[in-house]
Amino acid sequence: MIAEQLVTNEIIPLRTSDTGDEALSMMNEFYVRHLPIVNNSELLGLVSEDDILNFDANEAVGSYSLSLARPYVKASDHVYEIMRLLSEYHLTLVPVVDEQNNYIGVVIQEDILDYFAGTTAFSESGSIIVLEVHRHDYSLAEIARIVESENAIVTSVLLDTEIDTPIMEVTLKVNTQNISAITATLERFNYQIKAYFNESEFSDTLKERYDSFMTYLNV
Repeated sequence: MIAEQLVTNEIIPLRTSDTGDEALSMMNEFYVRHLPIVNNSELLGLVSEDDILNFDANEAVGSYSLSLARPYVKASDHVYEIMRLLSEYHLTLVPVVDEQNNYIGVVIQEDILDYFAGTTAFSESGSIIVLEVHRHDYSLAEIARIVESENAIVTSVLLDTEIDTPIMEVTLKVNTQNISAITATLERFNYQIKAYFNESEFSDTLKERYDSFMTYLNV
């Protein structure tokens, strides 16, 4: 999935002559905390709610000193690059430009969440296994081989690492509800199992967190 496939034009970009008050009104209307500033087809920057509150809301946004370093993605960039910018700059949307750097729209945080929620990793039934693995010992090929030896497959992998520790947290989604044989085999190969969840339990927790987050975005 690339940015071009998720881009929307529903959110109208700001002009440099639009005031902070007008920008805040649009943010409230679309439940976002950021808006792109565009001159003709040129992306000038991204104004945040905090930028407006730090300046005079009656002034034009073109007069503001923006706190963000013009984050954007190209239409051909992968969805992971969008996720990186959303996380790094704590954005609610990411502007998208074409190969000539012309503004074409934005990708909204909520659409990214909807996309991942609809992927096989989330929609296909199965179970979750969380491992703690030393960086030097991590081998996805070996872990997948162990899972496949018990007549199951790994449908997704999430890695979580801390800079100051050599331990990685590896979260596996497997396509079976019965994981007792898989966990036993993993332990036999000296893998440390931190936690595991059945699909029904995990789905209920995930849905509860997703609904809570959507409610937060709509406040």
